[in-house]
Order: sequence, then C-alpha cells, then structure tokens
Amino acid sequence: MTSLKGTVVLMHKNALNYNVVGDATDNEGDTVPPSFLDNSVAFKLISATEAYDTGRGKVGKETFLEGLLTSIPTLEDKQSAFSINFEWNSRDVGIPGAFYVENFMEHEFFLVSLSLEDVPNHGPLHFICNSWVYNTEKYKSDRVFFSNKTYIPHQLPTTLVYYIHEEKKTLKGDGTGERMEWDRIYDYDVYNDLGEPDKSATLARPVLGGSSILPYPRRGRTGRKPTQQDPKSESRSGYVYIPRDELLGHVKSSDFLINRLNLASQHATPQLRSLATLQQDQPEFNSFQDVLSLFLANFPLPKVIQEDTSAWMTDEEFAREMIAGVNPNVIRKIPEFPPKSKVDSHIFGDNTTTITKEHLEPYMDGVTVEQAIQNNNFYILDHHDAIFPYLRKINEIGGKAYATRTILYLQNDGTLKPLAIELSIPNPNGDSFGPVSNVYSPATEGVEASIWLLAKAYVVVNDSCYHQLISHWLNTHATVEPFIIATNRNLSMVHPIYKLLLPHYRNTMNINANARNILINAEGIIESQYLLGNYSMQLSADVYKDWVFTEQGLPNDLIKRGVAVEDPSSPHGIRLLIEDYPYASDGLEIWAAIKSWVEEYVNFYYKSDVEITYDSELRQFWKELVEVGHGDLKDATWWFKLRTRAELIEACTILIWIASALHAAVNFGQYPYGGYIVNRPTKSRRFMPEKGSPEYEELAKDYEKTYLRTITPMTETIMNMTVMELLSTHVSDEIYLGQRVEGGLWTSDLEVVEAYKKFGNKLAEIEEKLIQRNNDESLRNRYGPVKMPYTLLHPSSEEGMTFRGIPNSISI
Repeated sequence: MTSLKGTVVLMHKNALNYNVVGDATDNEGDTVPPSFLDNSVAFKLISATEAYDTGRGKVGKETFLEGLLTSIPTLEDKQSAFSINFEWNSRDVGIPGAFYVENFMEHEFFLVSLSLEDVPNHGPLHFICNSWVYNTEKYKSDRVFFSNKTYIPHQLPTTLVYYIHEEKKTLKGDGTGERMEWDRIYDYDVYNDLGEPDKSATLARPVLGGSSILPYPRRGRTGRKPTQQDPKSESRSGYVYIPRDELLGHVKSSDFLINRLNLASQHATPQLRSLATLQQDQPEFNSFQDVLSLFLANFPLPKVIQEDTSAWMTDEEFAREMIAGVNPNVIRKIPEFPPKSKVDSHIFGDNTTTITKEHLEPYMDGVTVEQAIQNNNFYILDHHDAIFPYLRKINEIGGKAYATRTILYLQNDGTLKPLAIELSIPNPNGDSFGPVSNVYSPATEGVEASIWLLAKAYVVVNDSCYHQLISHWLNTHATVEPFIIATNRNLSMVHPIYKLLLPHYRNTMNINANARNILINAEGIIESQYLLGNYSMQLSADVYKDWVFTEQGLPNDLIKRGVAVEDPSSPHGIRLLIEDYPYASDGLEIWAAIKSWVEEYVNFYYKSDVEITYDSELRQFWKELVEVGHGDLKDATWWFKLRTRAELIEACTILIWIASALHAAVNFGQYPYGGYIVNRPTKSRRFMPEKGSPEYEELAKDYEKTYLRTITPMTETIMNMTVMELLSTHVSDEIYLGQRVEGGLWTSDLEVVEAYKKFGNKLAEIEEKLIQRNNDESLRNRYGPVKMPYTLLHPSSEEGMTFRGIPNSISI
C-alpha cells in the first residue's frame, strides 16, 4: 500500500470577512478554523486507469486533512494549504483521474486545488478546482473534481465516463423548482424579471425572448415564483440565483464594486449623500464651471478634460470619438447617396434623409459627393432607424428628443469632418406622413455656432443610449451569457474547449444578474438616466433581430460597415479605409493575437476536421447554444455548422474577442469620456430653439445655460458620474488577457502551456507597439484636440480607473 502525499489549498468562508474565529494558529499566528484539522472534510481518489466490473474507475479510501502548511510562496492572501496523505495501491487502483470531496461542516469553503507530489508511474498530478463546496447534505450527489488532463470525448478514459456524466447531469438540473444559493445548475430562461407588476402597473415590463416580436438571448434560470399580475413574469423578490461558482464571493474587490453599484442605485454612496445639499440649493447647472466644480472634491477629473476643458466642443473631437471613443464601432461608410433607411415605410412613412448635396458640398473643399463616395471619403453615424420608432413614445412621456443622422467627410490629414446633422421627429399629423426633419450645418460664430453645438449634443444623446443598450449591454453582456450556460451544461471540465473558454466567462453571470437587479430593470439606473426610459430594453430587443454572431468578430464587423476591405497584401488581411482608426487598427492587432493562439490550441487537440464531427460534447454544446440559448434566431442561416477546425477556431476567437477586447473597448472609457456630462449627455429635455422664441434669445445670450437646460439634469448627471466611475474601474484582482488564475497548471499539456505563454508575450509586444503608435504625431486621431491618447486596447493595467487594460472576461 502506497501513501500518496499531497497538498490541499482552500479558503474558509469566514476568511472573506477577515474575522475567522478559532483557536488554532499557524506559524505566523494567523487564526485557522479548527474544523479543517479534524474529520470534517473527506477526500477519496478515483482511478483513471483501473476499473470495477461496471467500468467505473475504482474509488480509494476516505482520508482527511492533516496539518497546516505555511511555506508555499505562491499562496494567495487568505488561502490555507494543508497536507494530506492518501492510502493508494497503484497495482489495484492505478493513476488517479478524479476525486470526491465531502464537507461535513456547517459552512461552505472555497476549494482551490489538490496537488499530489509523486504518483507512481506518473509523477506530480494536479487538480484545479476553484469551486465552493457546501455541506454534503446540500447535494444530491457527491462533489467530484477532475485532474488537469485534457481530453476530447473519444479519448476520455472509460473509467471516468460515469463520473463525467454524473457531473454534467448535476449541472443541467431538471428545469424545475426555485434555485438555492448552493446550487450549481445552469439552465435557460427569458428576460421576464425586469418589471414589478405586483408593485405598480407602471413597473410592468414585457417579456424579452421567446417571441419574434421581442427576441432576446437567454439568461440564467432562477426559478423564482411568477408575479400575481402577470403569470409570465417572474417575481423579483428573494435571492437572485446564479450558479454558485459564478459568484466570485472569494474575490473581495469584485464584490465591493458590485456593492457600490447597489448603493448607487439607492442614492446611498457617500458621494451622492454629500451632493444632496448642493442639489437642494441649486437644482440645475447654470454654467460649465458648475459642472467642473463637481470634480474639486467629489469625483476624479475625466480624462477628456484633463488637458483642455473646452476641446471637447471642437468638430474634430466630436468626430474623433466616433472612431476612438467609447462607442467606436457604429460609424459606417456611405456606399451611395442618399443613404437608405430600413424603417418600415408602411408604418412610419418615408424616412429617406432630407440631407442634400447642397447641404454638404459647401464644406467639402471642392470635392463633390460622387467623388467622395468613389474615393471612400464619405461616412455616416446613423442612429435614425434605431431611435425613430420610439420617438413619439419618448416625447409623450417627457422627453424632447430627435433621431439623428450625421454625415462626415474623411479629410486628407486623416481626420473626419462633420458636414451636416439631421434631426428628425414624428410628424404631428401622424406616423404615416413621415418624419419632420431639419438639417444643421457647421458654424463657428454667433448663435449659429451654439445651434450647431446643440445639434451635436442631440447626436451624442442618441449615441450614448445606443452605446449603453446595444454596443455595451446587448452585444457583450447579454449575448455571451447563453455561451456560458451552454458550455457548462454540455462540455465537461476535461474538454479542451471548456478549458479554453472558461477564463472568458469569469464573473459575467454575476454582473448580469446584478444588472437585471439594478441597471436594466424597471426604473433602474438605465431607465432613469438615459433617453429611452421605459423603452430601453425593448430597443435592444429590436436591434437583436439583426444580430449576427459571425459579424461580431472585428474583421467582419469592419468589412460589414464598409470601413475596411479585404486585402491579402495588408496586415491581418484587411485594409482600413480610415487608416488612422485607433479602435480598428489596435483591435486588429489584438484580434490576430487571439486567433493565432486559438488556432494553435485547437489544432493541438484536433488533428483533423473528422475529430470535430466526432466530438459529441461539442456538437451538443453548439446545438443547444443555437436552438435554446439564442433560440429566437435559431433559423438564421449564418450560424456556423461547427464541422471543421476552421469554424471552431473562428467561433472561439469571436467569443473571446467579445468577452475581452470588445467589452474593454466599450466599457472602460465610460467615465474618461462621459464623466464630463456636457461631452456625452444621456438625455435631452428641450427641442432645438426656433428663431423668435424665448429659448432662442436665451441661447444667444447664454449658450452654456441653454445647453445645460437641454441635456441631462444635475440629479441624473451625478448618478451617471457615480455609476460610470464604478464601471470604468479595474479591481485589484482582475485577470487580464494572456493571464490565467490557475497559473500554468490549468492543463497538463506542456506544449499548450508554452503556447499560452507565447500568447501573453505577444500581447506584451503589441502593447509596446501601440504605445509607439500613440507617439506618432502624424496620427491625429490617436490624441485629438483633447490630447487624450487612445489606450483602451492596451492589454495590461493596474488597479483603478486607468483607461486601459483588457480583462479576460466581462467582469464588470
């Protein structure tokens, strides 16, 4: 009988509160829960090479933790390491491939890992766990963990098949009942928990998902009881369940950030309380200086005004932020003039733009519209079609908003010049008559300059709403959640694609659940702070109808928007038509690095396309993702069939891109750009002043006061600043692209570990390249008039609001 020596690393629940109570101490005097040192946590090894007659791997004898170890230099804060010895007859039981663990204590603990020092005929063996383990009575079957060996299904030892199957069955659940805190079940549901119809009829919200009218990606099922007023809606009372390991309770800084978001939603942060008196004395901003005064003591100075407090007003900066701002992936090329509208003419009449060549050509330096189109110099930021169908509803409940189109010209110096802005509102005679539109032209002097500044503000209000609801929430947070659920239900922990994707799911279900609770819910932060109000989430459902997964990867997105063309002679195979496009040029570097890593990884495990077609887990994962997770779009013909390595590589690259770089690009610039509300207002409260009106006279006398009375008011401004500051902040224990929380032990395949190190090194090289790119003074769009270098796609970051850093996942 052999004694297998090992080390168990774990963390007690009480360690999270920094107040562990007990009477055992380690060599440094730190308190240790004494229950770990008795027979309260049991382990049993499971063989990967020796089986019972049933074919199941043999199970070894039960053993317990022995002593506390303190000399492990890599041990993280609040983790404890214990020695353990297993009785193990290698001739009868062979090489371990899994283990059972049972917790007999009242409280759960976080199991980090089990490492065996020297397994006969094998050597060291590692089990990476990173999971909460509750009292054994909470589970229908014992908790099981697997070694860090990686297998595609047909390579899986038959000894482990039963244990893998039982674990997947546990994770799938049976689709019934309300989920409890300790559950580990991944299941799907529609977005039916945003409203509170039992509290008030005004708080009722339609179900998103499950229909062609309001399609939506699925969320994680919680199983809470239906509301009384609407049986199709789920009650918001009680615990908001997410699978326990998706809740990063062991990461204190992440929890702290989410707690601050909750406090912000209740107007209960110290900042908001301290500003309450200010708002009572002065309920409105009267000047831009009033807004700037908020930064003296209450908020950090946003990056957009750190060098110059007025440069945001320039046309060059207005246009630059369309390609280097927080919403840099909407602008598109105009292939023909006038640009076409997709608004249903049977309902909303003719929505063709009223912008004419006569509006544009005086500002085009002698170039005609036809020449600009031919030379790829004509672009548009078009928010008309998305916003217009909601305008009548928005304006009837207090808004004063327009749907906007902005046409831009690409100049010889590489910068974009806005030529005209169209503001449209519904026709007072009825929708079928088509919109009433006005076109505004650039101006630099007099009241016309103030009118132009207001026109740009209406554009940015549209853009702020589209950014938050579509570019940010829908296209990253919401669309990724079904992938997380499908992965955990169908890919075993030893599957290579599970291991590849796992880091890119970290904390996403947690932050999404919190978003449903305080951000996107009825009268939540988004509804109360942004133009669309009660119709916010319906807008995102409308836009989801046209969501195409295969177009979410950066190259295809750029080509679709006409801002790039395929070109085998160019780096990354495409050529940017706006050469100085910071988001696109930096993003292509990151995209190529991700794809190269994924390609090397996939080709290591799958030696041919045949192995893809034979992978039953992968096939079921993709089938469920398409037919259930994104089931409202299941009949779309653009879905990958996932029968080849090339398709698998592209699908995984797209998903990793969305969860890492795309989310970083649209999230961590929110406060740096939008913390100064006059640069990125979220609401409009007045229509454009007309000549002869008192508002026009006020504008002529005091444009700052009129501007501030038009955009987001003080109360919402302060709330916005609070929330954006939190969302733009990196926590101290963030894991960035090219890093893994498990270090180099996440797989036993050393070639793969080395390939991942190469990926990390490549990202470091890219970061140096991007730094040098920002030093090139000929690239004016990288700094702009605000002198704000584009760093959102620099891979690394420190803690805090740094305006850089690409986390692995959508973790905030």
